[in-house]
Amino acid sequence: MKSQVRGGTRWKRFAVVMVPSVAATAAIGVGLAQGALAASFAVSGQEFKVKAGHLDGTGFAQYGGVDMGYAEVKEGDKLVPRPVAISTFKHAKITDMCQSVVTPDVPVFGKITLKLKAGGGKNPVVAENLYLDVTDLKADAKFYNIDIGLAAKDTDNPGLGKGPAVKDKNINQNGFAQQADRAVLTGVEQKAWATTAGSFQLSGLKMELLKGDGPGVECY
Repeated sequence: MKSQVRGGTRWKRFAVVMVPSVAATAAIGVGLAQGALAASFAVSGQEFKVKAGHLDGTGFAQYGGVDMGYAEVKEGDKLVPRPVAISTFKHAKITDMCQSVVTPDVPVFGKITLKLKAGGGKNPVVAENLYLDVTDLKADAKFYNIDIGLAAKDTDNPGLGKGPAVKDKNINQNGFAQQADRAVLTGVEQKAWATTAGSFQLSGLKMELLKGDGPGVECY
């Protein structure tokens, strides 16, 4: 699995991802369930859905960007990067997390949904230095000590003074960015293209393959 390239006009990321092949995903999932491992997940050329009951994160930052590696859009005869909202957290705890991705046109079976659930018991999912490429997000959110302004406010780490330190020469220094000491989100539903984390620990991991797609099969 390759890691995504960041750049462009930005926002920020907040979520979770898995999937290249069923075998690879299962192996990674078991490893993550057993302990905190470095993680970089993406579904090549596909959006995936993420749902969470509660996310409590510190060192939050958000900015506009483009996903160069996984979210290209065909315009005429060329592929162009897709705009994404990039959300980052230095540390995040997530409860009742679900993520799903649909693989279309599987021979014999048609559409197959791979669904992953974790953090449903007393122990939440825990992530360090978490990044998410998001295209759609619905949630109730509360921010503590929030700072909203231009990305160029901090030239060494534009828009990311409170989030994980990232230097990206491709970032639009005049773009919008916001950051907060802490962000609490409830009732989260989002679509994303990729997720990376310095470490990702999935407590109570459960994975299943389901026939079909849509509500009742996917996370939402």
